[in-house]
Amino acid sequence: MLLLERLGHEVVFPEAQTCCGQMHINTGYLDEALPLVRHHVEVFEPWDAIVAPSGSCVGSVRHQHAMVAGRAGDDALVHRSEAVGAKTYELSELLVDVLGVTDVGAHYPHRVTYHPTCHSLRMLRVGDKPLQLLRKVRGIDLVELPQAEVCCGFGGTFSLKNAETSTAMLADKMSNVLSTKAEICTAGDSSCLMHIGGGLSRLKTGVRTVHLAEILASTEDNR
Repeated sequence: MLLLERLGHEVVFPEAQTCCGQMHINTGYLDEALPLVRHHVEVFEPWDAIVAPSGSCVGSVRHQHAMVAGRAGDDALVHRSEAVGAKTYELSELLVDVLGVTDVGAHYPHRVTYHPTCHSLRMLRVGDKPLQLLRKVRGIDLVELPQAEVCCGFGGTFSLKNAETSTAMLADKMSNVLSTKAEICTAGDSSCLMHIGGGLSRLKTGVRTVHLAEILASTEDNR
């Protein structure tokens, strides 16, 4: 909210919002997801644009909600879901594609590396939009992450059902993060940051994970 308000936009946080239902959909509970999809549409339908600090949630709203509604035979909800999905954006998409901004006036004097999350990269195809924004941040030392496009191993319940594989993937991701000598690893999904941050913390590396939105909201006044 701080970032978008600084750019001159009115931001509203609808308090009636709940989970978008992605967790239910991805694990096969489509009947249980339907009320969540319907509620999501009802809450967000009135607004001009919807932004989320999560590529995975935006991916679900755009690519799964209409499917859930269609499976239930609710054609009206299909159309409403599609309309809400069409105006729902991941943060970097909203800033670069909709608002036409790459320099948001941020100041963040730290060595940072960026992990592109699977949903933002492969489902939303945001490309280098987060990097465009980070490159304009004053004071930042932005370093390229080796094998950046490789999954961190979280994948929701994948990390529980396939713990050994997930742990091995995380180890590779942490090794690449540490090779950059970065102070901060950033991304556009809190789930990936939780997974990577938890691993880095357990190893007592001193490297922190910070959401992209927090970096872009940072200025010399609030550092």
